[in-house]
Amino acid sequence: MTQGSQNRSKLSAITFFAHPDDEAFGSGGTLAELVRKGHKVTTVCATNGDVGEISDPSLATPENLWQVRQEEMREAMAVTGITDVRFLGYRDSGMDGTPDNDNLASLYQAEPAKVESQVLALIEELQPDIVFTHDPTGGYGHPDHVTIHRRVKATIASISGEKPHLYYVCFPKMHFKKLWQDMTEAGITPPFAKEKLDEIGSPDNYVTTVRDVSDHVEIKKESLSRHQTQLDPNGPFATMAPPVMTTWMSTEYFYLDQPTSGEAHEDILADLANKD
Repeated sequence: MTQGSQNRSKLSAITFFAHPDDEAFGSGGTLAELVRKGHKVTTVCATNGDVGEISDPSLATPENLWQVRQEEMREAMAVTGITDVRFLGYRDSGMDGTPDNDNLASLYQAEPAKVESQVLALIEELQPDIVFTHDPTGGYGHPDHVTIHRRVKATIASISGEKPHLYYVCFPKMHFKKLWQDMTEAGITPPFAKEKLDEIGSPDNYVTTVRDVSDHVEIKKESLSRHQTQLDPNGPFATMAPPVMTTWMSTEYFYLDQPTSGEAHEDILADLANKD
């Protein structure tokens, strides 16, 4: 599908994430770096984040949250330097085990073939060298994260010939454990219970690529700040000491999926810092 990343001076990348703001924590620095090195990036949200939190009732209502979050996504991407923002149009499926999982308009209930046809159409249109999506765990098991991971993986597996490099954005278990420890030591109640730490996140040895994005972390933080409805000013992340938060956001983790056809994909992201 691609033109051969090793033969191109500039890369093309697509992200397929579930909700507006999913791009921020795990890959925001890498996306900013790609843009600043002159590479083309398109972000795709599978849902509009209809049932996310509303941090301040003056920002949105449950009825218009999906529209507000779309606009927040565009503003966040403008900070990063990404002008091509797409939405697949599905309803947010909500957290695992909630009634929103059963909504027929949700991504969770969508016909797999329909979603995969949308993903394939974008890949055929944009001819990416790199595709980003959630890892198999979805970070913490969110139904939409897991669903879009499966649909993207299946779509790329179905492509004959050269395939884009497929990277899963990871949150290693050690990452969550360190965050829990840092928050607890700072007197902050973490957003997840200690007894759940072994159930969330990617296995530490699953990660293939660890990236230092400290040169781009300020852009990453500024982009994240545009997702205002999702940022509780009194929440655990907002109350972390700024230097601790900056350090935590300065490292990103990925898993490079290898095709089963026998071709081996080079780790483009590992060498990105050395490319102009």
